[in-house]
Amino acid sequence: MKALVFLEHHGDALSRASLGVLAKAQSLGDATGVVLGSGVRAVAESAGGVVWVADDARLDAPLPQPRVDVLAQLVRDEGFDAVLFAQSVLAADVAAGLAARLDAGLNWDLVEVEERDGALVGTRPALGDTVYVETSWSSRPALAVFRSGTFDGDAAGGAEVRDIPVALEEHSTLVELVEQQAEEAASGPSIEDADVIVAAGRGLGGPEGFGAVEALARELGGAVAATRAVVDAGWYPYSTQVGQTGKTVSPKLYVAIGISGAVQHKVGMQRSGTIVAINKDPHAPIFDFADLGVVGDLNEIVPKLTELVRARRS
Repeated sequence: MKALVFLEHHGDALSRASLGVLAKAQSLGDATGVVLGSGVRAVAESAGGVVWVADDARLDAPLPQPRVDVLAQLVRDEGFDAVLFAQSVLAADVAAGLAARLDAGLNWDLVEVEERDGALVGTRPALGDTVYVETSWSSRPALAVFRSGTFDGDAAGGAEVRDIPVALEEHSTLVELVEQQAEEAASGPSIEDADVIVAAGRGLGGPEGFGAVEALARELGGAVAATRAVVDAGWYPYSTQVGQTGKTVSPKLYVAIGISGAVQHKVGMQRSGTIVAINKDPHAPIFDFADLGVVGDLNEIVPKLTELVRARRS
């Protein structure tokens, strides 16, 4: 299999999710990455392996159609069997546009892929993530979007960079990005990149409870996350939501505070290395899959745990 992996970047860093997809593709066979943007050569070199680069001012804005033009031509010229993406807003738009341009099949929300007898076979959750089903492609190239956080990957550095000539269709230049706004970044790592996540649910009682959660996350050097119910209530930003309709994460340590453990949340964090649950309800579903469970009042436990971590670090 000859695969191309779309490596998304933010600022001067490649997304961890797309690096994970690249690592998975490389384990299957001949896989290269591709970075599209303006002033991105140094970013591409950080990936490791072989990386195609389209460095052009017309690719500076995060618009999908110019990227579809470049990728479609690259796939045709180099004869790639598959194009793989890590889930994101931009990747979703690019993958859909590329599928239409190449008249290719696109499988979505995959959590695994393998090669059998020269053909790709993917795995995706179904029925609310209660079962897993296998899916395949009837034509080449095979396009796939993987659930973010499914695979682990890091920038290896020293990539061999191959330049791509940029030729855009006239209609692809008609859209102009007038303004771009980003939510003010919180201190510490993002939940997608954090090795430690401290997450809170409705059991917190209200938004004022996040002060204790944030304090624990700071001591652990981690990020703060929340459940859908919490963000829907306006207690915490939507960008921190973990779960079926939020983000999928795979930290080394996941501390769940006041979270019941409904399946919709479980699917977003079940790949965590160690799961610690704090909940006053001894029958909460999260205790069924947590590695360590603490039954009690989180308002007493979380501050004491924070003190213990602080004392251990000092």
